[in-house]
Amino acid sequence: MPNDTINNAIKKAAGAGNSENYEEVTYEGYGPNGVAVIVEGSTDNRNRTAADVRHAFDKCGGNLGTTGCVSYLFERKGVMVIDKETTSQSEDDLMMIALEAGAEDFSVEEECYEITTSPEEFSNVREALEKQGLEFVEAEVSQVPSTYVALDEKASERMQRLIDMLDDLDDVMNVYHNWEE
Repeated sequence: MPNDTINNAIKKAAGAGNSENYEEVTYEGYGPNGVAVIVEGSTDNRNRTAADVRHAFDKCGGNLGTTGCVSYLFERKGVMVIDKETTSQSEDDLMMIALEAGAEDFSVEEECYEITTSPEEFSNVREALEKQGLEFVEAEVSQVPSTYVALDEKASERMQRLIDMLDDLDDVMNVYHNWEE
């Protein structure tokens, strides 16, 4: 074996020249019964990640699509969820604080309040609500679907399996879908 090969192996094991470049990747596809799915990830090997994501789709009755095939069904929004039991603010007061800070929408669910913002206003609204002493169950900028797809029991099981398989992949950071759970 040549000395150069041995020296290169030693340097690589020691971490010299370790210049792994991670890049952001987005995959789009359809899950069972046409559910739109967007997968966001960060990888140092596009080929491996694409093969892993494609395998998950194929295994669960879906198929990986081309860029743009489902993204038009989603809109990037800031979403904040506040548990009703953790706040002493009234619904009207909380709505006024959120809307004055720049929120686009305020909705009341059974157990929580949901506030949506544009991605640009997300930080301003979050800071204004935090100054009021509010705690969030969830606060992130995510892909919000414009329409939802209802599934029967069998398709729901396959869709849940797809989401679980994608979540288990090391390179996958977020999975968005329009499945009405």
